[in-house]
Amino acid sequence: MTADSQPNIQPTPEYNDKNDETPDIGGGLPVIEYWAEHTLSPEGPKLWKTLLHKSACLSCSWGTGGQKGGFTNEVGEKLQRCMKSVEAISSEIKPPVLRDFFEQHSINELQQLSSMEADRLGRLSYPVILRQGKSHYDRISWDEIYKIASSAFRKSPERVASYSSGRSSNEAAFLLQLMMRTLGSNNLADCSDLCHAPSTVGLNQMFGTRTSVVSLEHLKEADCVVLAGSNCSYNHPRLMNELIKLRDRGGKVIVINPVMEVGLVKFGSPAFPIKSLLTGSDISSLYLQLIPGSDTVLFIGLQKSLIEQGLIQIDYLQAYTEGWEVVIEHAKSISWETITESCGVSQPEIEIAARIIGTSKQVVFAWAMGITQHENGVDNVFSIANTALITGNVGKPGAGVMPVRGHSNVQGFGSMGVTVKLRKEIQEALEKLLGRSLSRVQGYDTRSLIEAADAGNVDTLICLGGNLYGANPDLTQAKRALGKIETIIYLATKPNLGHFHGLANVNTIIIPVLTRFENPHKTTVESGNNFVRLNDEGETHLKNEDLIPEVDFLTELAYGVHGEYPVNWRKLQDTRYVRQLIAQTIPGYEKIGAIDETKEEFTISGRIFTEPKFPTSSGKASMFVTPLPKLTLPEPKDFGLSDSTQGIVLALMTGRSYSQHNTVVYKIGDKYRGIPHRNCILMNRADAESVNLQEHQRVTVQGNAGKMENVEVIYGAVRQGSALMFYPEVNVIFNAPIDKRSGTPAYKRVPVVVYTDSTRQN
Repeated sequence: MTADSQPNIQPTPEYNDKNDETPDIGGGLPVIEYWAEHTLSPEGPKLWKTLLHKSACLSCSWGTGGQKGGFTNEVGEKLQRCMKSVEAISSEIKPPVLRDFFEQHSINELQQLSSMEADRLGRLSYPVILRQGKSHYDRISWDEIYKIASSAFRKSPERVASYSSGRSSNEAAFLLQLMMRTLGSNNLADCSDLCHAPSTVGLNQMFGTRTSVVSLEHLKEADCVVLAGSNCSYNHPRLMNELIKLRDRGGKVIVINPVMEVGLVKFGSPAFPIKSLLTGSDISSLYLQLIPGSDTVLFIGLQKSLIEQGLIQIDYLQAYTEGWEVVIEHAKSISWETITESCGVSQPEIEIAARIIGTSKQVVFAWAMGITQHENGVDNVFSIANTALITGNVGKPGAGVMPVRGHSNVQGFGSMGVTVKLRKEIQEALEKLLGRSLSRVQGYDTRSLIEAADAGNVDTLICLGGNLYGANPDLTQAKRALGKIETIIYLATKPNLGHFHGLANVNTIIIPVLTRFENPHKTTVESGNNFVRLNDEGETHLKNEDLIPEVDFLTELAYGVHGEYPVNWRKLQDTRYVRQLIAQTIPGYEKIGAIDETKEEFTISGRIFTEPKFPTSSGKASMFVTPLPKLTLPEPKDFGLSDSTQGIVLALMTGRSYSQHNTVVYKIGDKYRGIPHRNCILMNRADAESVNLQEHQRVTVQGNAGKMENVEVIYGAVRQGSALMFYPEVNVIFNAPIDKRSGTPAYKRVPVVVYTDSTRQN
């Protein structure tokens, strides 16, 4: 029995009430129109020059590029660029911010800008400083920058911190962590702390690895993909090509998501212009629309059904895993009534999904932040991996577990040691380089960094890309916390809201840096599937401007703080020498030491499992029992509303719009969800009508830290009892609980109350 032959189980989910503005397929002709519009615009020549440059895509970790060419992926396939890539490049090739811009606009004025308006100001092209008590950013000389920065980095190591995103290179990441750890600080917060840290923690405990165990080549051998909590049709469009090809060869795709995303049902890919572009290709074979936060319950249900259908691999479990017996018994012990009521998915649907998984020969389990951004994010990862293991789907080609990472080099930053959970092998290599032990003081991850700053325990912060202010929950707290730091140094290519709201107490400095396709030296990045790409040198279109490569700034700052200990920092401005250090320090990266001569891009050794032997102390995978989460919601009165106020409490998911990359917004609307602007809430029609709300009505949405008013109600294909709003704007209304094992906030289950202004109680 399959989903296709079961009349009551459909690829399109139950909660599929699209509004009139929503198209029938994702992708399709609008993508071609977007490419044509930008190609024929004045920026067209610069755009194509960048697209063809031998450097990795700026967007997601599934991007292409490198030495194989701008449109080519790691296995040599052509035409592998997507619209997200064009959006990112288009943003980076804008003209510079006007020379007198910061003189003409005060901080108060800049704080009125939206994310999209900030991004459209243009490229940062000269360094500026906001001094204590001043109302405007002023230009600053490089001599003064290094003087202020060197003094700031001589503070007590425990009071010095960094934050980074995946925008930059492996070389810059390695230099950042080496500079910080030489100082004696382990405060290396990273954007991954807010997204895939549960994947890193969970996979490390189970398999002794922190990344995907599936390569692109092996994904092409799978006959089933379970895609949980990921909207890759928006955020990783190139992955959609692999799902289309899987369906074409007779495989199945099981989608698990509380929202029906149009592109996960049907997607039109320009890579297949004849068979896919106009009418779209089928993606989901079965679409399970669960209650937000109930992923662990659903996967326990899948395990229970696999057991009952006799589809588990006992011989595999006995030979290659530990702890499997208690996981099996736990799944058996949970009643079907508890499972179905907790996750909102029916027993027949779960049984069909289990049968597809159990009868497929090679299954890849993939997930993104819909899985990780929960209070029990690590348990969610455990539950997925447990399901993969009981079906024998880890440790063979065409099968395994595959977190779908976000930013293009976010995984590379972790590999380079930009993490508060440093691998023992890297620690030992760094201690050998330093000739002494590293500090054992626990470092701050992103959320604990904000808490420490709010408590007055941070003096100096350097941000290598990213938007620390905007990415955090409770923006009021984030702004207050950053305002207690003495010196903040931002390295960035473009303005963002963090530069206008995340202001230090004494000195806020913005350093304009080059993008990866503009650097005067070669750099590398790492994909989400463990493939290392080499970026050629380039040149910037910003002529006669005052920018600097990140590597140059970091090495000069490190020299000013550390002299020539433990390395000749200025020599490392030639990135060949950084790569040689990486080869000596980072396990699996040995080939990078010779990559300048060989030009050989490579898959990092020891990470792709083609046989069930794992780098754990026992050589076996560890399995863990996953407790059922508590998924109750508060009452309207718990938000301070009176009994007479008519409102509805929902589990709110925060997410990105179609034209958005992390906190950077390219367009205010989202045509695939029928959302016209950023101040909207996507609700199930039945939920809205239960409290007499109509589509396009304006409401107040209130969380535990604030509220947003004049929010427009949009009916959409979101399951009953839940809703969706866009981040970073909505981050202002809540302070999310944290997964204690990973430090990741629960952005995907935020209790909110929705009510009309006319019924609001004073």
